[in-house]
Amino acid sequence: MNFATSTVYTKMTSPLGTVILSATDMGLSGIWFDGQKHSPPFKSWKSATDNAYLLQAQDSLQAYFAKETKRFEMPLDLHAGTAFQQQVWLALLKIPYGRTVTYNEISQYIGAPTSVRAVAGAVGRNPLSIMVPCHRVIGSNGTLTGYAGGLDRKLALLTLEGAAH
Repeated sequence: MNFATSTVYTKMTSPLGTVILSATDMGLSGIWFDGQKHSPPFKSWKSATDNAYLLQAQDSLQAYFAKETKRFEMPLDLHAGTAFQQQVWLALLKIPYGRTVTYNEISQYIGAPTSVRAVAGAVGRNPLSIMVPCHRVIGSNGTLTGYAGGLDRKLALLTLEGAAH
């Protein structure tokens, strides 16, 4: 992942543990659970408590966990990923709240039907957990498969949304 040198971060407490948020001048660039796989070297970034994107993200996530919103309306910066990863992440944004899709369905949707493993890799490296809803992607047999934040958190997010799993 290639994060901008101007990236700033903050931390917040959520019902599922500490969350690290990052932002650039273009928008929110990251949401990771503390200790999550593929976490960036955020400690090398500048800590910020007054960044508008970080503040908006905190408010949005609090509303999500309180079941006061089902949609996130804020600028996202996905530029840390490759063109393929960005394509997958944009496809994840199309998954409705409370619904699940398979990795195969995502690969079909982006026009890369033979790239299911590459899609799974891109889903796993999604830098914007929750807002870019990679937790809504399940195995083709309906099982809960890998989630960089942990399967217990994936299950909790799907349960919060009332998604069948």
